[in-house]
Amino acid sequence: MKIELEDTLPTVSVESKGEILLEGGKTLYKNWSSNNLHGKVRIIQHIAGKTTAKAMNESLVEAIKTAKFNKDHYQTTTIINLKDAIWGTGAIVAGKAESAKKEYSWSSIVLDDRGTVRKAWDLKKDSSAIILLDQSGKVVFAKEGKLSKDEISDLITDIDALLNQATVEQLV
Repeated sequence: MKIELEDTLPTVSVESKGEILLEGGKTLYKNWSSNNLHGKVRIIQHIAGKTTAKAMNESLVEAIKTAKFNKDHYQTTTIINLKDAIWGTGAIVAGKAESAKKEYSWSSIVLDDRGTVRKAWDLKKDSSAIILLDQSGKVVFAKEGKLSKDEISDLITDIDALLNQATVEQLV
């Protein structure tokens, strides 16, 4: 993994597919760049386009939903690597991602059909990576694979602390 704590993520752009946007109830795609990952505390979830990879850290996703973080200062960014999808299922995975965007319109969902992000960040094939960024875009936590219950609990605590810090900085 080419991701270092206290550093920004290696720059990468997704130009084939990209970030899913909603416009008039319809989905469209725009180019996405890791350079835009500042200004909010973020969990980035990079997953292979497979059910097994999605399920790997579903407990974290549920914990984030339960925490109900302030959407003005927090965002989840899910990057789905369609290149790691099972052959012939890419359209199904894309359809599910588009539906998720409609349900969770405030979330950032990126479809990467060439595996560009996985290559740029040197992530494991067919897996899940979780990355926590502070408001300035610096990496606070990064791990590939399934998170433990303690890691999930610590991440929720860390997100809350970063959000409180961001709020205090805005008041000063």
